[in-house]
Amino acid sequence: MRALLIVNPHATSTTRLRRDVIARALASAVELEIVETRYRGHGTTLAAAAASEGVGLVLTLGGDGTVNEAVNGLLQRPAGRTATAPPALAALPGGSANVFVRALGLPADPVDATGQVLAALTGGRSRSIGLGLAGDRYFTFNSGLGIDAEVVRAVEGRRAHGRSVTPALYLRMATRQFYRLTDRRHPAVTLTAAGQEPDGPMYWCTVSNTSPWTYLGRRPVSTNPEASFDLGLDVFGLRSLSTAATVRTLRQMLSARQAPPRGRGIIARHDLPALTLRADRPVAFQIDGEYVGEREEVRFRAVPDALRVVM
Repeated sequence: MRALLIVNPHATSTTRLRRDVIARALASAVELEIVETRYRGHGTTLAAAAASEGVGLVLTLGGDGTVNEAVNGLLQRPAGRTATAPPALAALPGGSANVFVRALGLPADPVDATGQVLAALTGGRSRSIGLGLAGDRYFTFNSGLGIDAEVVRAVEGRRAHGRSVTPALYLRMATRQFYRLTDRRHPAVTLTAAGQEPDGPMYWCTVSNTSPWTYLGRRPVSTNPEASFDLGLDVFGLRSLSTAATVRTLRQMLSARQAPPRGRGIIARHDLPALTLRADRPVAFQIDGEYVGEREEVRFRAVPDALRVVM
């Protein structure tokens, strides 16, 4: 099988030596080409070219942003291209969180994950998963408007100045954003879905395609524990950002019981085929943990069986 390995050379949790070990292991099972990304969006270009050239498998070694770029490249439908099934995807963890990889059940260690992928290739194991579509961009695990995207934006700013991305950095930025920068007096976001009354306004709303929402080190942080690659989209929103209500919600999200957070200020929806988030001012927006600007309206849609993954 022809395969392309897309490597983010700036991924935070791998070294050059480990990347070489992984590449040699993969090359023993497939006809492997290795390409490193050079700029933001390069993974999309590489994956789209692989799909048009008939490559059977695209692998990524990087974080969730690298995975998202590859997925969007694989699912592009350029004019004039025959509508054939895209290559399968195998994602290997190389970032700081690796939410998508871990949600699939792959090990957090990239070498161990490579071993599991090789075993799946040998055994012919794969599965089809659903994705979310936010506007014209696919997402694998979640997309959000509000404080989560503000924190991502702040972390990316620190990373651009050479800071290492760690759970501790996310916590510091989240605390700083919550107490010093986020507007906690004027909620802006409203949810609308077919057959339901509009709900809001909210300070933060995230749309999930799977669970958990993210990881804090090894601990899963869950907004919608019932979210699944096999169902529609789940929604979690907060009407209040008071300190007491937020702390109470965070405790529930971190609970080992994996029960959905409850409270008067929480909005939750399960298994929606489509929805729209509107804001009365531009609000920070993230897709799969990557800041993508500010939005006043985003339309979301669940796309069943969109992608075949090897795991």
